[in-house]
Amino acid sequence: MGDLTSAADYKTAPPPPVAEPVRHPVDATLRLLGWAWVLVRHDALAPREITHLLPVWVRPLIHLLHMFAGREGREGRPGQRLGKAFEHLGPVAIKLGQVLATRADIFGVEFARDLGRLKDALAPFPVDQARREIERSLGRTVESLFIDFGPPVAAASLAQAHPAWLADGRKVAVKVLRPGVERRVTQGLDSMRLAARLAVRFVPLARRLEPSAFVETIARALRLELDMRLEAAAASELKDIMDKGREAVGGHMTAPAVIWDGVGKRVLTLEWAPGVAMTDPRAIEQPGLDVNALADNVVRAFLTQALDHGTFHADLHEGNLFCHAPAELTAIDFGIVGRLGPAERRYLAEILWGFLSRDYDRISRVHFEAGYVPPEHSVEAFAQALRAVGEPVIGKAASQVSMGRLLGQLFEITALFDMHLRPELILLQKTMVSVEGVARRLNPDHDLWEASRPVVERWIRRELGPQAQVRDALEELRATLKALARLAQTPPQPQTVVIRETRTPAWMIATVTLAAAASAAALVLSLWPGIV
Repeated sequence: MGDLTSAADYKTAPPPPVAEPVRHPVDATLRLLGWAWVLVRHDALAPREITHLLPVWVRPLIHLLHMFAGREGREGRPGQRLGKAFEHLGPVAIKLGQVLATRADIFGVEFARDLGRLKDALAPFPVDQARREIERSLGRTVESLFIDFGPPVAAASLAQAHPAWLADGRKVAVKVLRPGVERRVTQGLDSMRLAARLAVRFVPLARRLEPSAFVETIARALRLELDMRLEAAAASELKDIMDKGREAVGGHMTAPAVIWDGVGKRVLTLEWAPGVAMTDPRAIEQPGLDVNALADNVVRAFLTQALDHGTFHADLHEGNLFCHAPAELTAIDFGIVGRLGPAERRYLAEILWGFLSRDYDRISRVHFEAGYVPPEHSVEAFAQALRAVGEPVIGKAASQVSMGRLLGQLFEITALFDMHLRPELILLQKTMVSVEGVARRLNPDHDLWEASRPVVERWIRRELGPQAQVRDALEELRATLKALARLAQTPPQPQTVVIRETRTPAWMIATVTLAAAASAAALVLSLWPGIV
């Protein structure tokens, strides 16, 4: 195993994304008020089911809000009402709902299932509009591309998917952006930027979470997601990465191939994904399917992508995963891709290995070396705090762990040690939340740590073991020899230093001399009575 006692060589973290201005403050303010009203009408801002859990002094205000709830707020469970509210609020809110839907262990299975319909159960737009979007984007008729083009089979917040067949008989999935979705995303992000600024100004506890940087990171990801050509490139890249993983370590996930003739700014065509969508209740009932192995593979696929390649699918929820026996996974929807540099990959691996080996001192040192904890705090005290969080969790089944309480503890610790949200790790954290949620819905007693162990152990051995140390030493020697060779070929040129003697003008010398004489005379005259 590698040496985890030496100091990690971390690079300076990249600066947070530059916060863009709120372009239309009045419209953004009115839209925020409209969002709040939609949540109130759906009884989703402070659902009646949780009123008894709130402080006594808040309850009269909440009861007042409940009086304004409409018919939508009187029907259905909280997750159903919140899901309907998010559908009204548009793509940006739906993305938030997708993250919440992954946390059945915090909000409950029923809530997650109700909110989970946001993944692929929205109302589709007409087929005629989809055909027009395809022809406008690709400059060709639908008939010249496909021998058959079917009605939508899935409709999400930004796009919907249609089955189609190529001339060679292959079945493909054609993804088409919703008409006008770019404008709705721009408006939603403008309101989110305003909300972030209000949170920074009026909610001190929110400042260390860097809400503005968080919004800009999400905005950047959404802009990439709204160009199908970029998603096609991401799909191709991730397929190569997943295929390499299958060859090297047995693989855990694959991706469909891109049909480049069917790719445009608003259209993406992929081979049809095998298996059954994991949102379908029949998925886990497939003959020969090993649910436990499938849960392990979800975790290991993500870690293999992140650690081995520094590039990972950053939207791994059930709506984007298909499965088939014995435990095969196929990912779709590559609009959001996360990337980690060498420093962040080493940070992630060492933190995970530290928890697996219960080396809290090492975890603490890595946090300080990476700059995640300000240097004025104590390494030993932070290690003690990490032990308080890790010991109750390591080695226990998920059903025995309260993730809500665990996250609450972590939040208190990060506040105690002045830790700020690192914008470059937002997608990593979001994906880890999604992956863990998927694995634990497949197997409620799934042990995330044991599933992680083979991938993390292999990475540590390869990157920090003796062979890696020899390799790094040889690379450093090679770089040094190259630098010396360049220096020998192009020695530094001697620099000529020109010293110019400057002479003070005569008039300046006379002026200074007279001023000095006058000052001396004044000093003597002021002291003369005392002298005589």
